[in-house]
Amino acid sequence: MWSLTASEEDESTTAHFFLGAGDEGLGSHGIGMRTEESDNELLEDEEDEVPPEPQIIVGICAMTKKSKSKPMTQILERLCRFDYLTVIILGEDVILNEPVENWPSCHCLISFHSKGFPLDKAVAYSKLRNPFLINDLTMQYYIQDRREVYRILQEEGIDLPRYAVLNRDPARPEECNLIEGEDQVEVNGAVFPKPFVEKPVSAEDHNVYIYYPSSAGGGSQRLFRKIGSRSSVYSPESSVRKTGSYIYEEFMPTDGTDVKVYTVGPDYAHAEARKSPALDGKVERDSEGKEVRYPVMLTAMEKLVARKVCVAFKQTVCGFDLLRANGHSFVCDVNGFSFVKNSMKYYDDCAKILGNTIMRELAPQFQIPWSIPTEAEDIPIVPTTSGTMMELRCVIAIIRHGDRTPKQKMKMEVTHPRFFTLFEKHGGYKTGKLKLKRPEQLQEVLDITRLLLAELEKEPSGEIEEKTGKLEQLKSVLEMYGHFSGINRKVQLTYYPHGVKASNEGQDPQSEALTPSLLLVLKWGGELTPAGRVQAEELGRAFRCMYPGGQGDYAGFPGCGLLRLHSTFRHDLKIYASDEGRVQMTAAAFAKGLLALEGELTPILVQMVKSANMNGLLDSDSDSLSSCQHRVKARLHHILQQDASFGPEDYDQLAPTRSTSLLNSMTIIQNPVKVCDQVFSLIENLTHQIQERMQDPKSIDLQLYHSETLELMLQRWSKLERDFRQKSGRYDISKIPDIYDCVKYDVQHNGSLGLQGTAELLRLSKALADVVIPQEYGISREEKLEIAVGFCLPLLRKILLDLQRTHEDESVNKLHPLYSRGVLSPGRHVRTRLYFTSESHVHSLLSVFRYGGLLDETQDAQWQRALAYLSAISELNYMTQIVIMLYEDNTQDPLSEERFHVELHFSPGVKGVEEEGSAPAGCGFRPASSENEIKTDQGSMENLCPGKASDEPDRALQTSPQPSEGPGLPRRSPLIRNRKAGSMEVLSETSSSRPGGYRLFSSSRPPTEMQQSGLGSQCTGLFSTTVLGGSSSARIFRTTPAAMAKSYHLPV
Repeated sequence: MWSLTASEEDESTTAHFFLGAGDEGLGSHGIGMRTEESDNELLEDEEDEVPPEPQIIVGICAMTKKSKSKPMTQILERLCRFDYLTVIILGEDVILNEPVENWPSCHCLISFHSKGFPLDKAVAYSKLRNPFLINDLTMQYYIQDRREVYRILQEEGIDLPRYAVLNRDPARPEECNLIEGEDQVEVNGAVFPKPFVEKPVSAEDHNVYIYYPSSAGGGSQRLFRKIGSRSSVYSPESSVRKTGSYIYEEFMPTDGTDVKVYTVGPDYAHAEARKSPALDGKVERDSEGKEVRYPVMLTAMEKLVARKVCVAFKQTVCGFDLLRANGHSFVCDVNGFSFVKNSMKYYDDCAKILGNTIMRELAPQFQIPWSIPTEAEDIPIVPTTSGTMMELRCVIAIIRHGDRTPKQKMKMEVTHPRFFTLFEKHGGYKTGKLKLKRPEQLQEVLDITRLLLAELEKEPSGEIEEKTGKLEQLKSVLEMYGHFSGINRKVQLTYYPHGVKASNEGQDPQSEALTPSLLLVLKWGGELTPAGRVQAEELGRAFRCMYPGGQGDYAGFPGCGLLRLHSTFRHDLKIYASDEGRVQMTAAAFAKGLLALEGELTPILVQMVKSANMNGLLDSDSDSLSSCQHRVKARLHHILQQDASFGPEDYDQLAPTRSTSLLNSMTIIQNPVKVCDQVFSLIENLTHQIQERMQDPKSIDLQLYHSETLELMLQRWSKLERDFRQKSGRYDISKIPDIYDCVKYDVQHNGSLGLQGTAELLRLSKALADVVIPQEYGISREEKLEIAVGFCLPLLRKILLDLQRTHEDESVNKLHPLYSRGVLSPGRHVRTRLYFTSESHVHSLLSVFRYGGLLDETQDAQWQRALAYLSAISELNYMTQIVIMLYEDNTQDPLSEERFHVELHFSPGVKGVEEEGSAPAGCGFRPASSENEIKTDQGSMENLCPGKASDEPDRALQTSPQPSEGPGLPRRSPLIRNRKAGSMEVLSETSSSRPGGYRLFSSSRPPTEMQQSGLGSQCTGLFSTTVLGGSSSARIFRTTPAAMAKSYHLPV
């Protein structure tokens, strides 16, 4: 391209003319576009003095930053290739300083507003010269006002989020009614619960705020125009802005991705996906520093929306933002003139469409011979699928939450009128029960408690019946951390019309006048620790290995990774979590690692994690036990209360399934009462040691892990000491899990205190807990299944639906196939469903797989080894996972059983505090054959040919993250064991091309060289080496999704 400068009387009136002179870089030419041959012919015919052809002048009127940007330059280069088009660019000095009468004249004007642009002068020039406008100028005034944009969108019937306008205009007081609550705002009568979005009415103001509910941690995400690598920051401020006019709108859950749509005329739209700036504020950039975006395909309805936007705003070249949420598409912003960056195809298409549009409109006026091109301007979309290799279609994971603080509970009977007033205020009398979790509700309880304690201090013998000690503990717990997060503590109130004691003891209310009372149950603790966040985030990062080409530390095949898969909408991801705070935060931290997000967990929680507390999908009412559970607990307590060594009859009664881990624990226990005596004695010794530490002046300000104090530590151990041994001298077996929970926590996180006897207390309580915890979910096979179905039947049904719905769906958003180089099967998608829950659902689901008759272990050696490994697992620790993976072989007949393959993987979670080598070891990750023969060529992918390595997607579940070995091994699988990995280990993968190559469990014994990674108490022994090391395996079952309900082959 070359430029001529047309000078008039002085340089201040200079206009720059850019003319096309060649076709470098163009792969094809539209009709009427000049080629090199035609240029040469013109040069040869110069001496014939042919009169010059009439030229249509196309004027570019915009600020220099826009008119000379790379996209504009690329498009104008191509536009100049049209025989009859000449492009001129009006200099910024001319636009700003010269009257419109002095501006060069043109026949077609491409002009658009940006910061500093004199739109009034452009409108005046348009009226003076009357050029053909590519983008209407008057409508650009409306685009600068978000209120007008939303009005026009509504008039056109285009879906947009529910919204209300707050005009702080003295002339319109009726539009300035704002009522702000703790978790909502009311704008002119319209209520918007958090999360909601607050947008300035000026489209030039990019300071958009998103406010989060207190249940998710509160605060707000503050969006702004990109500065370096940031586009938003998280702020703890939860109050809306008090000056200026704003649009308040409903927050749309888009799973963390936005779609930018770029039209060129009503019949062409280019769509790109990018990470939502509201997610973590970090801008993804490529190696050249450009923001990472991926082209996506628009649905038929979305193409209609693009046409409507283009026509309604009279902007041929127009960009707008699309939110895909809840199966619908919503327009949330119209930007006006916008170009796609770094897309040669778009530059070609845009120049050709604009050139054809201009020629179609103006060629007749200039008597230029012009025929409308017969080829379609929009390149046809051809869906493609992969060839013969199997394709990952569905990943379903059920994951337990991460490391948490010990769960604690306190009960007290309250009769003070203030508690009854609170109970009535929040509607407790409707059901007789009330749960208080929100910050303002907990503050009310704390205020009442403080008031009662103050009155008791003044008049100790007054009418207040509540015990001072209980009130002090209630106050202490509610005041922990100095704030209410809404997810760490909760208060439950239950109404007893004749008093708590009378109701529990079954007294006759007619025998004496009994006054009503409330049972106050305070639950606290059980919150996700910093170590738990690290575990979840690291497992999320490792989880990428499940997908073709995992990236980052767990990289696989380039250009085919999970992150790209997700951004291109080929990844149909949904994350569900129960309503417990630790579970939701685990899910958010996992998503952060999985999708390489940054920043606080609150924005990720709000946008990525869906609450699944409906229909008992992931939640269960622990207060409502089934009759079977009551029977099981009663029998369990009876057996463990016998002061005698276990005999053959006890083994038959307590371990009829002959679980290896259960038998081992019973061998350690021998006499359950004697062991309980030892445990109680150790607890007494422990509380005595803590009391001595508290009296030591050096320990006054000692801070334990996660802001706990010695006083709080003493409270939880003293409470266990009181509750474990009852007044009758018998032991409350239900407290054993709590004792093990507490000592495991202190050994792992508070080991620096050097308390004596904790190791022995851990060993004995673990032996007891390894009996009590799994057997609470059933002792016999029949009981285990009955209880399991009660817990997880809704979840099982949901999993079945997830597997059956992997066939193509018209509503699924897909990657544009023309941009899918390096992506396997671009016309298809991978469905991922992640379910985060508590221990009860994981135990129950595992019981279904183990005892539900999935396979006949007497006929299947692989399944037998898998069950043997499960039998040896003593504890389902934090981050335990059950993962189901569905593959499809597109070369097989759709009705053939060879078409689909299912794997079921299992990991007992993070590495515990037990001794090295005490966990069971298995026979390797996907052994080469059902006979588990060890062959030298099947332990890794190093011996595979280069072509195979580049085409075969990873299908191995990495259950334990590890630091990467670094680049330098070009053909090394990311799943080969790293001999120098810390306590985290990666599994090797075998070739799956031969029959029987798909296996059920994964692991092999970790190498002796492996040492702990030294990440400190937050991350020490992050994931259990036995998970990666020891699991057996069974052949993959092959069937169609529709047949999933049958007892075929699910690998664990």
